[in-house]
Amino acid sequence: MSDSLDSKAQSSNESANKGWFNRFLAGVEFLGNMLPHPITLFAIFCIVIVVFSGVADWFGLSAIDPRPEGSPGREPDGVIEVVSLLSAEGLQRIVTGLVTNFTSFAPLGTVLVALLGVSVAEHSGLLSAAMRGMVMGASKRLVTFMVVFAAILSNTASELGYVVLIPLAAMIFHSLGRHPLAGLAAAFAGVSGGYSANLLLGTIDPLLAGITTPAAQMIDPTYQVGAEANWYFMMVSVFLIAILGTLVTEKIVEPRLGKYNPEEASADLAQNNIAALTAKEKSGLKWAGVSLLVVSLLLAWTIVPADGILRNPETGLVAHSPFLKGIVVFIFVTFGIPGFVYGRVVGTMKNDKDVINAMSKSMSSMGMYIVLVFFAAQFVAFFKWTNLGTILAINGAALLQALNLTGPEVFVLFILMCALVNLSLGSSSAQWAVTAPIFVPMLMLVGYAPETIQAAYRIGDSVTNLITPMMSYFGLILAVAAKYKKDMGIGTLVATMLPYSMIFFVGWVVLFYLWVFVLGMPVGPGSPTYYTP
Repeated sequence: MSDSLDSKAQSSNESANKGWFNRFLAGVEFLGNMLPHPITLFAIFCIVIVVFSGVADWFGLSAIDPRPEGSPGREPDGVIEVVSLLSAEGLQRIVTGLVTNFTSFAPLGTVLVALLGVSVAEHSGLLSAAMRGMVMGASKRLVTFMVVFAAILSNTASELGYVVLIPLAAMIFHSLGRHPLAGLAAAFAGVSGGYSANLLLGTIDPLLAGITTPAAQMIDPTYQVGAEANWYFMMVSVFLIAILGTLVTEKIVEPRLGKYNPEEASADLAQNNIAALTAKEKSGLKWAGVSLLVVSLLLAWTIVPADGILRNPETGLVAHSPFLKGIVVFIFVTFGIPGFVYGRVVGTMKNDKDVINAMSKSMSSMGMYIVLVFFAAQFVAFFKWTNLGTILAINGAALLQALNLTGPEVFVLFILMCALVNLSLGSSSAQWAVTAPIFVPMLMLVGYAPETIQAAYRIGDSVTNLITPMMSYFGLILAVAAKYKKDMGIGTLVATMLPYSMIFFVGWVVLFYLWVFVLGMPVGPGSPTYYTP
């Protein structure tokens, strides 16, 4: 009788917890669905800024510039006033600047150029073969680690990890007698939860740097943030996320899922055949590796010697050198050349037309991004023109100083805020375009460099990708999961991924604190930790 009562009580508690959790998820989904499309959101923000600048100008909103006299961009009287766009002069500026705002928006060109090279490696089959070879060639003991590790690296090529690696990981785990949803979860954790981390620079690096630079220039008009700004920290983060993802999978998620019952599947799993790499694909990978080595040696020749032609001609250092300023070109080359070599060997690329077709296909899929950039560029320009971002940053910095929140703890709050915003605004570029013009100058005024602020943002932007139904590939993941568990729902998937999200958040914040504030290491080549206004 006692056991029966205990069982009922436990069932009641589980039902209550599940009900609360499902209500929370439903709330996140409801709020996310209430938001308009990110493009519409930026258009609305532009209108709001125009109207608010007129109101703020009428009320005489201003702030005292905290920078020393004579600083670039500082007014002689040291007062920063709101510039109204709700005026004849404002309308003229909007009309004449609309096109140049778009064409001069740094992330536009840098992302497209980098993607041209990545597209060759992707469409030739190089990236897919490399991911398959990495995961399928791992020993049984290391298969979880290699799944997460390969998934993190796959985010260099946009949808590759979601479309190829996540289904592949589920199939591999099933073939090993393990729960396929554990494999899916491990790969999803790496692709999405480790979104910003990578050993190589990818398209996300110049994209974020291009948004951070104009935000930093609200305080320092000459400040430049390079694509390599967070490279060191993101390389180290790869191994942290791979280790944490492995531990969460094997110690929490897989035991919770239990032994897999094939009767739960909604499809015939007998057809789950994993194609091994063919001899031609292995040969292609070998020659692609050789070409990558040759390219790497040539690049090293330009920067390793003290008189390297791509070093900084004034200081002789790599920091602020032509190499780092042109890093997007080298992303293009290091993906494009091995991609073409692989394609030639396996037969997927025979001539220049195949290369051009691969590039064209990738560009044709960027229409939504280009439209988003147009409106985001207007928002960033309007925010800068009106001085609203600068005034808000000065007042925000003063508030942080008054609350004595100027130490490393301010980054914990900042990362947490970014993680929560990410639940409803899943686009990395859209969220940073909104938050950077406020928080980059604000945290610069309390003494932190834009590169450090951007690195912190990337943590918050990544860790909650796993648990938001607003993430663009969430539906695809749910469809793959439903193949192995026919009654799979949003709540079940999010509950499976929640341990990754929580542990990634804690682990990544701890790494950030240790790397930046305890060890005093830069987040990237030549990236300062602190900024003196």
